[in-house]
Formats: sequence, structure tokens, C-alpha cells
Amino acid sequence: MRIGSIELSSRWILAPMAGVSEMPFRRLAFQFGAGLCPTELVSAEGLIRASARTLRYLQRDERWERPFAVQIFGGNPDSMAEAARVAQAHGADIIDVNMGCPVPKVFKNGAGCALMAEPERAAEIVRRIANATGLPVTAKIRSGLDAHRINCVEVGKRLEDAGCAAVALHPRTRAQGYSGRADWSLIRRLKEALRIPVIGNGDVRSVADAHRMLDVTGCDAVMIGRGALGYPWIFRELEGGSPPTTEERHRLVLEHFRAHVEFRGDPRAAVRQFRKHIGWYARGLVGASAFRGEAMQLESVKEVERALDAFFSTAVPDLRSRPDSEGDDGIDYRTAYG
Repeated sequence: MRIGSIELSSRWILAPMAGVSEMPFRRLAFQFGAGLCPTELVSAEGLIRASARTLRYLQRDERWERPFAVQIFGGNPDSMAEAARVAQAHGADIIDVNMGCPVPKVFKNGAGCALMAEPERAAEIVRRIANATGLPVTAKIRSGLDAHRINCVEVGKRLEDAGCAAVALHPRTRAQGYSGRADWSLIRRLKEALRIPVIGNGDVRSVADAHRMLDVTGCDAVMIGRGALGYPWIFRELEGGSPPTTEERHRLVLEHFRAHVEFRGDPRAAVRQFRKHIGWYARGLVGASAFRGEAMQLESVKEVERALDAFFSTAVPDLRSRPDSEGDDGIDYRTAYG
């Protein structure tokens, strides 16, 4: 799998997710075998203003994060090109353009999924970034705005003609948000229409789902969101490795938490944000539901460490659960996808 001149070590890609695809989790995904781990969406205007909050998204572990892909969002071609140059100066090897975010605050500013309604402007953004940086430019798109405006193939062709190096498709419309089923047939249609690599995304909750997407759609790589939440071992399993032992799971959850606290700098804020990760890590384990409720009340680093030790040191899989199915584990995954 190549994106422009850059070769990936595997065809498994961590999806860019808000509040999740930060340096500590990206590093874990790379360590377990992901070939690419883009940042969460980063505001082009924030990069141009050199906002400290925005620039934090560009922190990376150079030992593991190669290639380093930065996802940016915005609607103005000039601003997007300038922001891409800022990302390049901070070490970006690939610039990814978000053309799929459906949330109103992004859409109303002509960014994210709004670009699906203006294929020529979307193409111009890719063209400007490629010319400004010389880096491979990728784009993450949706099916279209709604069921009556499915135009992902048209947009994909425009992007390819503009110099896009690869396109990732989440085959849901903006109107769907994250509900319903992803239409994998659209990934196949896009793959058949383009010469550049096509990355499939949507409803990949397990190793079996990822392999099935490759078989059914013929896509070049699979982007994994929900299946990786609380389970970075999915990338190891996709490469033929084993699931985690109880001891490994316990050790890694603590490692991730401590790295997250260090990354955030503010322990109390770090604890509040990490609560959702605790819920995801507990998925599919005996007592997970009660533990998630307890985790939501934790306030300090010591409280979290004690709770993680108590639960994960003896955690065993719940054979009655179906953690790869939708909506049955009590977790709102939209907190990451938004």
C-alpha cells in the first residue's frame, strides 16, 4: 500500500477521531501494526493563528509516528494551503483533508461534508495543498449529503484529477450521521472508478469485518474507528497476532492513561477525558457495565489508577456479550466520531 511516494507498513489505518486520535493512542496503534494513524481533525484557521490548543494536536512521537499524517479542515483553498504548510513545518508527511465531518459547526462554515456539495471547490483545495507543500494529499469523504445526493464517485474523480494521492470513503450520507448501515457497495464503485488507492471505512468492528471489507469491496486499505476504541490490539490481530492476555490488557490500560495525563498536562482534565477510554477498554469484559458507571465518577489520577488496578488485574472476557455488534454495550461511540 502506497500513498504517493510513501509506503505504508500495513493496509490497516486508524481512523481520525476527535478526542481519541491523539499522540498517546496513535503511538499504541502504530506499535500494534497500524500502517497509518492520522491526527484528529485540526482547524486550518487555528494552525494559521498558531493557536497553542491547535498546535498540541501536532505533537507526535517521532520514534513511532512515521509516516505522520495530519488531517485538516476548512473551506477556503488559500487558508487550507497555508495551514498545510504549517503542518508540513511541524513534520507532516501526508496532508489529509476532512470532507466528511457532518457536525453543524463544521458544515456551516463550508468545511467537512459541506465540500461534498461543491466538488470543484473540494478539488481546488487538494490542488492548492499539493502545489504548496509537494506532499501527498489524501481526502476523507462521505457518500453525499443525503440519499438523493449520492455523489462520492463524482467527487472522488474530481479529487483524483486534482492530484489527490488516495481517498478514504465512509459510505454514509451527512443526513445519516453515524446511524444506519454503511453501504459498502459504494466503496467498490469508487474503487472501480479510480486509479489511486481507495480506503474503506465504516462498520468495521472486528478483525473479520476488516477482512470482509477487503474481500467485498476490493479496497486497498481499511480504516478502523470503532473496532480500535479500547482495543488497539486489533491491528496486531489483523497481522496474524494474538489477542491480549489479562496481564497485557491491565498493563497497557495503565500505560495509556499515564501517557494521556502527561500529554494533557492538566491531570484533572486528563482524567475527565480519559473516562470514555476506560469504558471502551472495559468493553466485552465481565462487569463492564457497572465498572463504566464507577469510572464516570473518578476525579483524580490516584482514583483512576486504583480503579484500573482493581478491575483489569482480574478482568476476563464476558462470553455472553457481543462487543462487535452495534448499540448493545452501553457506549455512545459518537463522542469519538463527531
